Amino acid sequence: MTEPDTAKPVVVIPGDGIGPQVIEQALAVLDDLDLGLKFDVFDHVHASTYLAEGHPLSDADLRTIRESAGVLLGAIGDPRVRTPDYARGVLLRLRFELDLYVNYRPVRLLQDRLSPVRDAGRRLIDCAVVRENTEGLYVGVGGVMHQHTEHETAVDVELSSYRGVTRVIDFALKTARRGVCMVDKSNAVPNGGGLWQRCWAAARQRPEIDRSHLYVDAATARLVQDPTAFDVIVTTNSYGDILSDLTAQLAGGLGLAPSANLNPDTGLGLYEPVHGSAPDIAGTGSANPIGAILSAALMLERTGYATAAAAVRAAVSHSVAAWRCTPDIGGDLSTQQAGEAIRAALH
Repeated sequence: MTEPDTAKPVVVIPGDGIGPQVIEQALAVLDDLDLGLKFDVFDHVHASTYLAEGHPLSDADLRTIRESAGVLLGAIGDPRVRTPDYARGVLLRLRFELDLYVNYRPVRLLQDRLSPVRDAGRRLIDCAVVRENTEGLYVGVGGVMHQHTEHETAVDVELSSYRGVTRVIDFALKTARRGVCMVDKSNAVPNGGGLWQRCWAAARQRPEIDRSHLYVDAATARLVQDPTAFDVIVTTNSYGDILSDLTAQLAGGLGLAPSANLNPDTGLGLYEPVHGSAPDIAGTGSANPIGAILSAALMLERTGYATAAAAVRAAVSHSVAAWRCTPDIGGDLSTQQAGEAIRAALH
């Protein structure tokens, strides 16, 4: 957590698909708070730029981002782009070059009706997945031999380092309120799993925090059985990607889920809703803006505006409780109307 710095602008990347629509509502909420924030909107970072110029994010863009208070992003992804190079050129470039080594995905059930969990006593979901964000399977180490033949062979390498694992475990332990569960698959993946086990055993102690370990398959089953058993889950890049989507779905769906890509050492962060660009509903006015608005609240919290962040979350909860929301969570409002309802609840 840092002191507020209104001199540095927030870089805004609306992106693709429903990104511009949900980001519009997030920015309207931030404007209503009257915090004196400045915004530098990167309207040029989207798939059309990539298709026309071959790169979506320039070195100059990256320099601007390095000097910003943080990045608020809508969504990246377009069905016209058939290769992963576009997404890697934005999201993964920012994660790796800014060393945003923590992916933090908090999940809280806003209303009982949104959870598919049958047992009412196990619906009070309030947890977070802390995902290692710059290593694992997503670093792009590997290759393909004999491509497009019957002998095609593909290799993707999962990379884990002592430094990378240690620092994300440390963040999870600092973040926890009740406990941390470290999730791996060390019984079947002995090298990387063994490293995670050793870093977990050597991690700094917090006597008041419960520490536990589960293999990823057992953790998945346990999340479905009783998500209230978890406070913070810390795990690898790929396992965290999967488990965080599961926890989001247990609390009402991806439309509600915020995330933060963080470097706790530099204070830089990239904040984005989990839902992606959803091209099938882009332009229909039905996208849920809550994931983007709660991502903006995460940004406020991490940049010194904790009171404002709490007010935004309370307004979101109030709107959902009153069914003033989009159809995916039981309401009948458009994207803009749902944003307006949240802004009204702020006051």
